[in-house]
Amino acid sequence: MTAGIGSVPDRVVVVGASAGGFATAESLRRLGYAGEVTVVGNEPRLPYDRPPLSKRILTGELDPDQLLLRRPADVEALGLDLRLGETATGVDLPGRAVTLAGGTTVGYDALVVATGVRPRRLPGTEGVRGVHVLRTLEDALTLKERLRPGRRLVVVGAGFIGAEAAAAARGLGLAVTMIEPAPVPLAHAVGAEVGRALTRAHRDHGVELRTGITVEGVLSRGGEVTGVRLSDGSEVAAQDVVVGIGSRPNTEWLADSGLPLDDGLVCDEFSMAAPRVYAVGDVARWHNPLFGATMRIEHRTNAAEQGLAVARNLLGARRPFAPVPYFWSDQYDLKIQAYGYLRGHTEVAIVDGDLDARRFVAAYRNGEHVVGVVAVNTPPKTLRPWRAAIAARRSWRSAVDSTRASA
Repeated sequence: MTAGIGSVPDRVVVVGASAGGFATAESLRRLGYAGEVTVVGNEPRLPYDRPPLSKRILTGELDPDQLLLRRPADVEALGLDLRLGETATGVDLPGRAVTLAGGTTVGYDALVVATGVRPRRLPGTEGVRGVHVLRTLEDALTLKERLRPGRRLVVVGAGFIGAEAAAAARGLGLAVTMIEPAPVPLAHAVGAEVGRALTRAHRDHGVELRTGITVEGVLSRGGEVTGVRLSDGSEVAAQDVVVGIGSRPNTEWLADSGLPLDDGLVCDEFSMAAPRVYAVGDVARWHNPLFGATMRIEHRTNAAEQGLAVARNLLGARRPFAPVPYFWSDQYDLKIQAYGYLRGHTEVAIVDGDLDARRFVAAYRNGEHVVGVVAVNTPPKTLRPWRAAIAARRSWRSAVDSTRASA
């Protein structure tokens, strides 16, 4: 049966074979869908997990095979039409077909866009050896081979990927300088007070942290990086540079499609961008009715949850995707966990623990509601009532008062 807006599609094409795309395909099968599922991925590898790339892959704690989302036999059992190592270059909405780089077209009744993001790069660094980003397994393995004791590393950007790479490098015995244009790293995400507490850990572990300054250029000799030049005219020597300055959603292949694009593929509360077209994961910019906001979330858990939600909607559920986003980060002895949507918060309160001891819980308010929580080195049970409060849209005052009363 040809799929109308409310009918179950005979053919589903998923473009993107990372966590979100694979979760969609696997969930369709788990939910009993017997139709054709094609998964197009531009990497030749089976779907794998990305968060360890800036952590345990760099330190050697994990081998590449341990990143696979599912064992090869389990992937084969799903009966998917896997098109790995192929790149989608366009989509014909009226004709319901995706075009691949070689000119092949793949027809669909429903399309799921899961093409993720790509790292932003420093201008003029193309072809310079020793300048790294961290998005693919190949990126991580290339960097890992160069992280040797006694070498010097510059990390550009003190966000979570940059901070994790810096922590891994320090643990391996490298001299690390981290460059961040903001006065306080991560302040835009977690607030200045919490940002200062998290970045003190880097200084305590020997990282030279330069804030309020930018990189104006990468220095090289014979095609090999030798350091960076900063906006104050100073230079920092290094054999390697890791660039962690954000990302761009991979939507260029949709430029002529007529689909709504604005820092991602714009979707409604059902993750639907157009009839029969959905988006999941890092590339999806969807309306989350829980927060009353349109958001694009680059978190591993969000990609998997959205993939399941879209699979259900493809099969007729028609349920809004309204999660409480979650992310985590491991740096040195810090286990950082966060729930909610912290962007645009208007107040932060330390409701448990001690910032100086780096064991605390910080709650975030926006308007009259609690909208997020960040916990460092606290047990998971500490976060459960806060997650429930965010999901229930509890008022800020009642959530903070009840927590302090039980302390």
